[in-house]
Amino acid sequence: MEVAFTDRELDVMGVLWEAGSATVAQVRERLADELAYTTVLTVLRTLEEKGHVAHAEEGKAYRYRPLVGREAAGQSALKRLVRKVFRGSPELLLTQLVSDRGLTRDELERMRELLEERLGGNAEEER
Repeated sequence: MEVAFTDRELDVMGVLWEAGSATVAQVRERLADELAYTTVLTVLRTLEEKGHVAHAEEGKAYRYRPLVGREAAGQSALKRLVRKVFRGSPELLLTQLVSDRGLTRDELERMRELLEERLGGNAEEER
């Protein structure tokens, strides 16, 4: 199942992933943008209709919790990004990432380690 979020939905999901669960008021407090209570409620209801969150009654309020993990959402978003922006080529995405001058040497080394792990060996030994 492809998981797709609007920017606003992703903001709300970010709060739920960090908090584990939250009421509408708690989500609203933690968002960077000042949104009306009803706007946050509408976003949460939409997410619930899509099957991405669930709620349980807590007194007079509802407590919402994520049903979709951050990793699953990230994988889905990355697949869409590769398909739409990088013409379906993960290699083009990787090329864009490693050519970013803002990456530190440590970040580049970690990327190399991840690639070596994925290849099932040490690239140094193969040279």
